[in-house]
Amino acid sequence: MCHKLPILPISSYFAPPFVSLSLSLPCVYTVKKLQMGLVSVSVAELLLLFSLSLVYVHGGIQTTLDGPFQPVTVPLDKSFRGHAVDLPDTDLRVQRIVQGFEPEQISVSLSSTYDSVWISWITGEFQIGDNITPLDPETVESVVQYGMYGFPISDEATGYSLVYNQLYPFKGLQNYTSGIIHHVYLTGLEPDTLYQYQCGDSSIAAMSDVYYFRTMPVSGPKSYPNRIAVVGDLGLTYNTTSTVAHLLSNHPDLILLVGDASYANLYLTNGTGSDCYSCSFSETPIHETYQPRWDYWGRFMQPLVSKVPIMVIEGNHEIEQQAENQTFVAYSSRFAFPSKESGSSSTFYYSFNAGGIHFVMLGAYISYDKSADQYKWLERDLAFVDREVTPWLVAAWHPPWYSTYKAHYREAECMRVAMEDLLYKYGVDIVFNGHVHAYERSNRVYNYTLDPCGAVHITVGDGGNREKMAITHADEAGNCPEPSTTPDEFMGGFCAFNFTSGPAAGKFCWDRQPDYSAYRESSFGHGILEVRNETHALWTWHRNQDMYNNAGDEIYIVRQPDRCPIGSEVCDYFGEQAHRTLTGNSIILTTTINSIKICTLNINKF
Repeated sequence: MCHKLPILPISSYFAPPFVSLSLSLPCVYTVKKLQMGLVSVSVAELLLLFSLSLVYVHGGIQTTLDGPFQPVTVPLDKSFRGHAVDLPDTDLRVQRIVQGFEPEQISVSLSSTYDSVWISWITGEFQIGDNITPLDPETVESVVQYGMYGFPISDEATGYSLVYNQLYPFKGLQNYTSGIIHHVYLTGLEPDTLYQYQCGDSSIAAMSDVYYFRTMPVSGPKSYPNRIAVVGDLGLTYNTTSTVAHLLSNHPDLILLVGDASYANLYLTNGTGSDCYSCSFSETPIHETYQPRWDYWGRFMQPLVSKVPIMVIEGNHEIEQQAENQTFVAYSSRFAFPSKESGSSSTFYYSFNAGGIHFVMLGAYISYDKSADQYKWLERDLAFVDREVTPWLVAAWHPPWYSTYKAHYREAECMRVAMEDLLYKYGVDIVFNGHVHAYERSNRVYNYTLDPCGAVHITVGDGGNREKMAITHADEAGNCPEPSTTPDEFMGGFCAFNFTSGPAAGKFCWDRQPDYSAYRESSFGHGILEVRNETHALWTWHRNQDMYNNAGDEIYIVRQPDRCPIGSEVCDYFGEQAHRTLTGNSIILTTTINSIKICTLNINKF
């Protein structure tokens, strides 16, 4: 007998969401075609039509609906290790080329909504040595002149400026004071519009050249940036230059840097560096940094980030402890953050919209437990997200929760224990991390278990820094670290215990690549996120050793809002079988042993 095929317009086979067909026998189906009468289509023809529709929309690329996938490890390409050697201060790309108080290290970052951006830059020269005198920020104005491209530059905004110091209370260590850092907030901008701008101080003839940036699209379910670049642990090596060149070739509208920017803390204050600070400089009284590396990094990045907005979250290499136990001073001073605009009181965590995507940037190096300000802020932020306006919810922080490499294995377990339930409850779609210097993409996962409503976790800590790549996996024989060595040194705490269920029950590591790990590879590179509509986003990862238009990994990440409702409470229930019945806003789960649990917040995911 023939199975009945849904009567659909042929055009519907060429657009998501896609129709799942189950065809077995050579029947002939009558398919209604809009405004074209009736057409007889054989099973073979229909299958060909359907397969062509997938190629048309997906280009033959797999989707998360095809998963969970069997774990894949790409063998290490020993012929290519990249040039993970830092650029010297003699490299023209990191030298100061402006005069007097002319602006340098110019960058753009987003505010919380499309109609505002931040413009940042530095004027004046840094000082380093025993006797330094900070510059006076009041001596130079913070002005941006701007307007829509094609029209006169007629608008002007003023901002604020600051100078920061990196000071050490130990004899023989050199202190540092920065140039004058300026941050100016532009608002009242039109969405998805190209603007031109100059920054500086016109009263002393110290204005920059004209630069350009494009605002984000208006927030809505049909409105998205074309391409978002995601990179982590960038540093300033020759391999970094390759990463940035490949990234530029993909023409991103926005850049996410998920921690570890300059790696200035791999240097002593006299400018002597090492691939491993603790190996080379174990006797220093404090972990030193060479702050001019931040200025070199800002100069190198200016051609990119003066045009494409960059959003940064802190990593462990931004800690940079100094006198009076101050930390993260360079990070918090040099970048502009939409903290106030998004209701945050900290540069360590904030949120923003980019079209129909809501980004949540979280801090792994500040308190994150349920009593912490960050957790309370996150609860409020997620509760106010309207998924009808911003269907996609993306989170980012530095250390990954689901990395299978030995380096930093389960290091952020306390953060996962504290926050994962909250992110799962509100249906975070994608998580981006760095820290581990390799690439890894997970299947949809929650609490170490494959879950169709869990997030896809992607580690992109392969930007190119001088610490080289991570190549050893914790699940390989003899590589499982001792649990006591895994907690993060800065945050402390211990939450990583042996697994209690699944194939690794009773063990601290799996003895094979874990089921939640879909793909992993040790190569330098970056990723590109292209959100196509409310439910489909294309993710591609690009290796530095490949041609510019090639992808080492690619997949369509597909949201299933009907299957995974948002804002619900996770119910615990007993028994191997259960059914659900809707009662108002509650779900009654009845198991075979008559255990009942009622969720009252909203529709439950199970």
